Amino acid sequence: MEPPKVKTATSADRASAVDTVVLAFAADPMARWCWPDARQYLTGMPNFTMAFGGAAFTRDSAFCTENYTGAALWLPPGEHPDEDALGQIVEQTVSSVIRGDLLTMMEQMGKHHPEEPHWYLPLIGVDPAHQGRGYGDALMTHALRRCDREQSLAYLESTNPRNITLYQRHGFEAIGKIQVGSSPPMVPMLRRPRPSAIVQDAR
Repeated sequence: MEPPKVKTATSADRASAVDTVVLAFAADPMARWCWPDARQYLTGMPNFTMAFGGAAFTRDSAFCTENYTGAALWLPPGEHPDEDALGQIVEQTVSSVIRGDLLTMMEQMGKHHPEEPHWYLPLIGVDPAHQGRGYGDALMTHALRRCDREQSLAYLESTNPRNITLYQRHGFEAIGKIQVGSSPPMVPMLRRPRPSAIVQDAR
């Protein structure tokens, strides 16, 4: 069976890719801590997705599988989430009971980023109806080939313990834990590039 095909998502793919991410995170511990009510979640998460990783669509670093079963938003070195927009979304959609803890978590996330130039994966997700079929692996492999060619670090935060083994299979290692107040744990993970000789042999 051939691995799923991955393509670069253009602006024309943006709405469908964002919908896939929203579906994928519907049971994510961190996302549902932020928006426990379904209406809250469906109001906040789409805009949060664009503020957090939407720059990928303008940098040719957003990827999706056929029929939008999976999507990944990567930010290249030097690109960052829209912090002003994120702050506004948190202020407008997240309960005041946890808002302070969430903002503290976001500050700590920034402190865990490597100081060296790196690729950052804010969001990756697969439609729950299609999970377990290799779409996440295909998305990771596609992007990490470039990291290896460029000999660049890759960094992400895992918000769901179920996904950690996926990231570990692709070379990521946990470098800490972020947890504030009543929040679920978030695990920052770093991947060092494979040596260029290994990349050459794998082709």
